[in-house]
Amino acid sequence: MNHSFDLPLGFVAGAAQAGFKKEGRDDLGLIVSDRDAVCAGVFTTNVFKAAPVLVCQKRLATGKAVRGIVANSGQANACTGDEGLANCKKTLAMVGEALNLAPDTLLPMSTGVIGDQLKMDKWEAAVPALAASLGSRDAEGFTRAFMTTDAFPKFASKDIRLSGGTVRLTTMAKGAGMICPNMATMLCVVLTDAIVDPAKWQALFARCADKTFNRVSVDGDTSTNDTILALANGASNVAMATPEDEHIFEEALTDILHTTAHMLVKDGEGATKVMIIHVHGAATDRDAEQVARTVGHSQLVKTAIYGRDANWGRIVAAVGRSGVTMKPEDVSVVLCGVELFRNGQPLGGNFDAALEGPLQEENIPIDICIGEGCGSYTLEASDLSVGYVKLNSDYRS
Repeated sequence: MNHSFDLPLGFVAGAAQAGFKKEGRDDLGLIVSDRDAVCAGVFTTNVFKAAPVLVCQKRLATGKAVRGIVANSGQANACTGDEGLANCKKTLAMVGEALNLAPDTLLPMSTGVIGDQLKMDKWEAAVPALAASLGSRDAEGFTRAFMTTDAFPKFASKDIRLSGGTVRLTTMAKGAGMICPNMATMLCVVLTDAIVDPAKWQALFARCADKTFNRVSVDGDTSTNDTILALANGASNVAMATPEDEHIFEEALTDILHTTAHMLVKDGEGATKVMIIHVHGAATDRDAEQVARTVGHSQLVKTAIYGRDANWGRIVAAVGRSGVTMKPEDVSVVLCGVELFRNGQPLGGNFDAALEGPLQEENIPIDICIGEGCGSYTLEASDLSVGYVKLNSDYRS
């Protein structure tokens, strides 16, 4: 068995075929800890938060321990009003009863089409099979249960050596379209068997998410359902006992979240390229972020990269309309290591020939300097292909 598919100690997973959208595939997943777990969460900033997001936020605010996560695809339960909230709570009550767990120790995650009420009859029919499946799925199996337009399951694991022993981190995520986390449709579960300080866990996790999931974009759309939940159950009996342990763990968590977030961009619906946009020389980090996001969300830039067209003018135009104060003569653009623009003018040469090979690659670095300030920001964004348009033009059919 591939060790990277294993969950951390004390966690088990299950999945069932409920038929929410298509028959013959898992679309309902379950993670359960064999003991109380400390939970942190980061959620969408969209005003129209889906019912599962609202339920998660309210339950996490109580500070109570969590025992499991219930995730489904095929129905987002977003913009569904009081009925959607009530249905969400009923699904957790069903699962809780089947597992002999208190419903308020379970957290929901949903993805799918906005506006549809949950198919409660299908939930009722599927929950017994879901409960019976517990322990039969690994990291990949759980991830597949809440995939939608994803081309591949996104999961990763790593072992971390701390002063008191080894702990494991596992991430399982879905997302390919409607990806622009502030905190996209993007769902992610993070599990660890480390002992964590409940007072520090939320802040630590939010810092790591901000440096990773909040720095990727597929299409500039922030979903109603974005959710990342991080459960730490302490089953390894290993704690972060020293400041060095805390540093090692935070670096490892940032690294695995970055790996997972990169998978989202790589799998952007119809995506063929990942633009790694680094902006520096800005007056502030916020200014650099604004420039990077303007470039990364530009349909003209994204289509040029898809077409392997070294059209640097589209990048410069996006930089100039970002709303950030700068002098044209201070701006330079380097694409795939080839400097194309400086001092307000092109550098000349046969840049098409120079970039013909590099633009065939999957990862496309774009380096933009806008002055002499200390502000910088890096954003990963996908290209925009014919596949994206086709998929999203008939998404509900």
